[in-house]
Amino acid sequence: MGDFVREWIEQSGYLGVCFLMFLETIFPPIPSEVIMSLSGLQAQRGTMTLWGAILAGTLGAMLGNIAWYFVARWLGIDRFRPLVQRFGRLLTVDWREVERADNFFDRYDRWFVCLGRMMPTIRSLVSVPAGLFGMKPLPFVIWSTIGTAGWTSALAIAGYVLGQNWKDVDKYLGPASTGVVAILLAWYLFRVATWKPKRT
Repeated sequence: MGDFVREWIEQSGYLGVCFLMFLETIFPPIPSEVIMSLSGLQAQRGTMTLWGAILAGTLGAMLGNIAWYFVARWLGIDRFRPLVQRFGRLLTVDWREVERADNFFDRYDRWFVCLGRMMPTIRSLVSVPAGLFGMKPLPFVIWSTIGTAGWTSALAIAGYVLGQNWKDVDKYLGPASTGVVAILLAWYLFRVATWKPKRT
């Protein structure tokens, strides 16, 4: 996978970085750890600038973030309620829990969005509650951009510093991402097995 990403970036430059990060946000076929660390490597080699790579990666990721945000915003809380009522067991939520999540998001939406963008695996999912619970577009874009820029900068700089050892980025973050997925899956299976709707 690394060879494919490297060839794509070498041939397409900033546009390739932007496109790959967009794909990674919409449907993560290639981890951002690989894309951005290889972008940092290319910056070290002088085929692109470090700041250009960071900006291209941030732009691509933000285009994907905004797309998911507007899908969730179109769905909205009113359209989401029948889904909760019909598929509550599969979603492992009832409407009271949705309302509590909505209240929590109203209080901490900016922190949730900003910090969530810097967490492996779940960073692409942050747009869904933001759109679903009606976070305003401008704060969403601002705080998402701050968090996304922090993530892409850290990966690109790591690739730039490590050079040919760029794989060390994925060596450490890859297991962390896998661990997050495993924890989320275990938590979901536990919820499915034990969840019961609360009486109203």
